[in-house]
Amino acid sequence: MTNMDLAWWITAVEAPIVGALFWMINGLRRDIEERINHGDQRDSEAVGRTRDELADFKLEVARTYVPLSLIRDVDRRLSQQLLRIEEKLDEATRTRSQRDRNGEAD
Repeated sequence: MTNMDLAWWITAVEAPIVGALFWMINGLRRDIEERINHGDQRDSEAVGRTRDELADFKLEVARTYVPLSLIRDVDRRLSQQLLRIEEKLDEATRTRSQRDRNGEAD
């Protein structure tokens, strides 16, 4: 066997092996990408379910653990504070209107 025949034989044997390796590596790469994509979808579905469960739990806590009397008290205090703010705004508006009618500068 001459060097040329040996070189051709090595090339003829190596080419299919290199092609098969390329095909296997490409298939593995696609499989890994597909698994990653499916993993992301599973993760996002799990996060969505967890979010929904957390919202349900918060609602349940609000319904059962906060006494109605406390909610009423907080509502009453907030309403009183809002009324005080409204009175202050009305007073500031009246004062401003009187100044504008009297021609006073700021």
